[in-house]
Amino acid sequence: MCSRDCCSGPGGSNRGNTCTDKKGAKAGSLNAEKIIPTPQSLLYPYEVIEEIADFITKGSGMRPKIGIICGSGLGSLADIIQDPKIFEYEKIPNFPVSTVEGHAGRLVVGTLEGATVMAMQGRFHFYEGYPLAKCSMPVRVMKLCGVEYLFATNAAGGINPRFAVGDIMLMHDHVNMLGFAGNSPLQGPNDPRFGPRFPALVNSYNKDLINKAIEIGKAMGIESNIHVGVYSCLGGPNYETIAELKALRMMGVDAVGMSTVHEVITARHCDMKVFAFSLITNKCSTEYSDKKDEEANHEEVMAVAKNRQKACCELVARLVREIHTATA
Repeated sequence: MCSRDCCSGPGGSNRGNTCTDKKGAKAGSLNAEKIIPTPQSLLYPYEVIEEIADFITKGSGMRPKIGIICGSGLGSLADIIQDPKIFEYEKIPNFPVSTVEGHAGRLVVGTLEGATVMAMQGRFHFYEGYPLAKCSMPVRVMKLCGVEYLFATNAAGGINPRFAVGDIMLMHDHVNMLGFAGNSPLQGPNDPRFGPRFPALVNSYNKDLINKAIEIGKAMGIESNIHVGVYSCLGGPNYETIAELKALRMMGVDAVGMSTVHEVITARHCDMKVFAFSLITNKCSTEYSDKKDEEANHEEVMAVAKNRQKACCELVARLVREIHTATA
């Protein structure tokens, strides 16, 4: 049986969801040849990524240095980009489409604090049915567009009891629960044009950028709302059980969500500097209760993100300015 991307991905037949062998026999028939699913790393080969990147750089006339991935409800990060060139996902060759509320589904290229940037208003999630290689494919597109720094943001549940709703957690490490289950965006043959076969993930989150963000938080007067912690990505789309949250806390996890980790893995694989933060949009309950108001929900996530947009945008803009000033 073929994978969901065998017929629909780049190079696939696009003739429906029934595979045929060279003789035209249907898969599963006595004469059909065995069909091997396409490894994740071959869903978007280098040439396809290069084609997408060329489309964006030629269409925008720019080669961005900083890439931003906007988390749920944080699409306004892209709205502060000046002189934007906007690309709807559905109009970009071989690009997936985001299906989640709070993710607009467009790529924005322009300038921010003097730096050339590109931002994704809408990411792709494992729970939407996309394999991890497709979820993190835009990071490789950014790399071939010229991006050297990746800013990844997300909405997350706070497990650490010190965290309050509306706080910002700067990520300094992660626990890759999807990886524990054998899922990786790097599965399959490795293309050395992207990066090494066995990339190291120690110090994946740039310490200098974390320290700069802390300084910026103090200057903004929000230092009491900024923390440094460990993030974990689960598959979703369901929120976590009490037992799962307790287990994560025992592992040292401070916040949990459904994205980002595979994007960071892909970014480090191609030697990009990474800065990431979680906006704490709900406090995770680690005690059993019958109260419905303690259950996480997407509406709450969106509402908190909307209320904290201004602070998040200012943090990102100031950090972009620091990078631009230091590297200009």
